[in-house]
Amino acid sequence: MFEIKDFKPRLYQENITHTSLTKNTLVVLPTGLGKTSIAMMLASNRLNNFRNSKVLFLAPSKPLVAQHMKTFKKHIDARMNIFTGEVKPELRKELYKENEIIFSTPQTVANDITGKRINLKDFSLLVLDEVHKCVGNYDYVFIAKEFMKNSQYPRILGLTASPGSDKAKIEEIRKNAFIEEIEIRSNDDVDVKPYVQEVKIDWIKIDLPSKFLDVKKFLDNSLKERLKKLKGWGLIGSSQDNVGKGQLLDLQARIHGKIARGEKDIRLWEGISLTAQCVKISHAIELLESQGVSILYKYLKGIFEASEKTNVKSAKNLVKDINFKSAYVQCKNLYEESIEHPKLDELKKIISSEITNDKIKIMVFTQYRDSAKLIEKELEKIGVKGKIFVGQQKKEGSGMSQKEQITLVEDFKKNKFSVLISTNIGEEGLDIPEVDLVVFYEPIPSGIRYIQRKGRTGRQSKGKIVILMARNTRDEAYHWTAFNKEKKMYNLLKKINEKILLEKQPTLESFSNNDKLKVIVDHRERGIVNELKELELDVELKYLKAGDFVLSDKVGIELKTKEDFVNSIIDGRLLNQLKLLRENFEIPLLIIQGDEDIYSMRNVHPNAIRGMLSTIAVSYNIPVLHSQNAKDTAGILKIIAKREQDPNLKNFYLRNERKPLTLKEQQEYIIQSLPGIGPNLSKSLLANFKSVREIFNADTEKLREVDKIGKKKADNIKKVIDENYFG
Repeated sequence: MFEIKDFKPRLYQENITHTSLTKNTLVVLPTGLGKTSIAMMLASNRLNNFRNSKVLFLAPSKPLVAQHMKTFKKHIDARMNIFTGEVKPELRKELYKENEIIFSTPQTVANDITGKRINLKDFSLLVLDEVHKCVGNYDYVFIAKEFMKNSQYPRILGLTASPGSDKAKIEEIRKNAFIEEIEIRSNDDVDVKPYVQEVKIDWIKIDLPSKFLDVKKFLDNSLKERLKKLKGWGLIGSSQDNVGKGQLLDLQARIHGKIARGEKDIRLWEGISLTAQCVKISHAIELLESQGVSILYKYLKGIFEASEKTNVKSAKNLVKDINFKSAYVQCKNLYEESIEHPKLDELKKIISSEITNDKIKIMVFTQYRDSAKLIEKELEKIGVKGKIFVGQQKKEGSGMSQKEQITLVEDFKKNKFSVLISTNIGEEGLDIPEVDLVVFYEPIPSGIRYIQRKGRTGRQSKGKIVILMARNTRDEAYHWTAFNKEKKMYNLLKKINEKILLEKQPTLESFSNNDKLKVIVDHRERGIVNELKELELDVELKYLKAGDFVLSDKVGIELKTKEDFVNSIIDGRLLNQLKLLRENFEIPLLIIQGDEDIYSMRNVHPNAIRGMLSTIAVSYNIPVLHSQNAKDTAGILKIIAKREQDPNLKNFYLRNERKPLTLKEQQEYIIQSLPGIGPNLSKSLLANFKSVREIFNADTEKLREVDKIGKKKADNIKKVIDENYFG
């Protein structure tokens, strides 16, 4: 029996587990309320009721994986292990058989499913932590489908603090994870309320100094001038005063599309340049309002320095603009005077008043690494020890490995320092201890991140949250956006749950196919494997020296997204790749994937793209096919594979290079090189003369004895064979 030791479940955990016993369940529960414990209770039940079955627990990162296993080990006596890419594939294959509970990152399991190292038939529970990632091409999607196809006793449990407030995304998560019911709780729910502590939230509004407003005025004027031109050209609505960065990026894409469709208006090219300038100015305003002088100065300085090394028109024109240049000069003066955002002084006051002993724990969240460094430096001035907590991306030496992240969190738990200054890495999942105070250095427009940040306090004792906002700036707008998204999410989830029809999940029989077509896929093209698997193709991942897919001994296919196609023209990769494809396959094909207009991918003249397409088709004799998306590509591959492969051949073998010709094929190949000789005539000649030598030695009269070879054709053959070569 797999009993849970030293653990007393809370009422809401028992209620949620009860639902998940009989239905694939999406659990939406604020950070810190024990989602892992619900998974543990369900795992115990599945292992006890389905003897000799196993549990697969997936999480997006190695530290999270290790954290979940640590919780399970504390309460369940079972054979369990962590699987990551660091464990050799051959060893993983054996460990799958030996262990009852597997903890892993999704990438590793996806590879092992494709490599046939794991048999999902043996697993009775799949847990997807941070299930809001179960969208698009993320490996959770592929694994969930394979699990539902192959498991004898399938049950899926999805865990998240927030799936977001977008209805389409929630529905996509529900579909991809085969969810039958949603269990959602907030701190106000009747079965949760007894277990949560009061959390006090303070919104502190700060006025920007007049010197900041002077800089902002120049940036605002610079932005208004450009928006006025875009309005005048009809590219944005005449009544629009505030245009966000997202809207500007959408506008860029629309203008590129107009140009690609052949619209000749010169203002479109000017529109692209102006929109790019607007994006930069908009970001500069946001940095000034929410972060301060040093962060803005670094950004503006980078633009001015880059403009001296580039011929890009938008960058050149922007630095010449008197308003933008004035903003830069004034920002530089403020930087040299060491003037910073008033948020910093407010933050130091808050932290000084909160730290009454060395056991107080505070988390400060900020969007930017540069701001995190500045906060650390300023806290040091008042004698407060703070440490920066950032992700793995190595950016100017500020990235942290997962080992460094774990060590830092452990030091924080042991009270070696009081303040953890975190970027978004601290919002999701990691086993950060409960803190006494959470400070938002700036509000964020994301509902998911807003919920995750708040969940760091108020678990075991009363908590406090402080949100710093610059008055009458984007800070305020972002705060209300996140606040409303949180409310919308809870309302939306409840409505969706009320309307859920308990869809019958696919049975094992509905996925059975004894005559699978086979596709060899290059190991770097795993993104499309999910779609191929869904079409029930037998996929083999391997290293291919030419092409991305092999469908038979003759057919090799190179796949390019539209963006990569254009990029590979620019950097010169494309023709080398197609040359390899042509050399290794009798029938090479190129598929260009994407529903965007190919001529709007980058600032490349349409004639350059047309010229390359002509070269591929005429000079390289490679047909070019087009697909809308990965699903469409997979459908094309299946149809070609069906034409190439005999479904009755159980052990059809595919190579990733051209198959050597047999002696018979080589003889036919030589004779087909003679003028006017095709496949049928080559076979007739060889059947008549018995060998290539006898054909070459025959005179014209003998050649004419073969059906369909007249005097002219015989003379031409002898001319090629007998005439001297003049090189």
